[in-house]
Amino acid sequence: MRLVFAGTPASAVPSLDALLKSGHEVAAVVTRPDAPAGRGLRVAPSPIARRAESAGLEVLKPARPGDPGFLARLRQIAPGCCPVAAYGALIPQQALDLPEQGWVNLHFSLLPAWRGAAPVQHAILHGDDITGATTFRIVAALDAGPVFGMVTEPVRSSDTTGDLLDRLAVSGELAARPQPAEGVSLAPKITTEDARVRWGEPAIAVSRRVRACTPAPGAWTVLNGARIKLWPFADVTDDPDVPPGHLRVQGPRVLVGTGTRPVRLGDVQPPGKRRMPAADWARGLRLDGPGAVLG
Repeated sequence: MRLVFAGTPASAVPSLDALLKSGHEVAAVVTRPDAPAGRGLRVAPSPIARRAESAGLEVLKPARPGDPGFLARLRQIAPGCCPVAAYGALIPQQALDLPEQGWVNLHFSLLPAWRGAAPVQHAILHGDDITGATTFRIVAALDAGPVFGMVTEPVRSSDTTGDLLDRLAVSGELAARPQPAEGVSLAPKITTEDARVRWGEPAIAVSRRVRACTPAPGAWTVLNGARIKLWPFADVTDDPDVPPGHLRVQGPRVLVGTGTRPVRLGDVQPPGKRRMPAADWARGLRLDGPGAVLG
């Protein structure tokens, strides 16, 4: 079958690779337009665009998948099906109607749970023990089409969004079945403000927020008006008394209080500097006791 694949981030590359190894013809790839990326925020093609170009595939980058020029080119290619993995834009009905077998999406949740743009982040943020991936046919309603199959994956206590995305995959050939009406939950896009740590929350919720927002958009907090990027915390085996948001340096440990027990900072990245262990960062700040407060 002739295919046109749609995807954007690195998590979609394994799906494209699998299709390239299949007996189907991947005629073209659809991805989001080039965007600023990296520390220098230089405009760059998406990971899927780079992989497609290395494979010699035609790459389509419509500003919107409803653009007339894009729809005209899709009609010319005449795909039998359009597989999708993390494309990042809603497919309009005029595009959905073009391939005979429709658009088939790989969504990283156990639908109908976590419909939306950020299912893995929300699974971690809300403390789910199990998540997975679902293949389904796209319809006009958000992530509501009939399901072909799904796989499950446990959420480990140390998982970041990046870790979990690396493990999620789907396989097999099953008949499409309607999703149940019960159990629907929504997973809207995680914003930069969502990634700001609330130190008054319980430690488990603070940890989930940091892991859910790693690697993107990146968890953060503020010290003296400067934004500090955070990575997942290290274990704390004791329970010292540290007020919410307060920093306390104990040898190699940099602790921050939460609404319950303190957490131990892992890596941090101050503005304009490289990522570094929290102990190195605190040493540079000369934090030798309580007093500094994150907010």
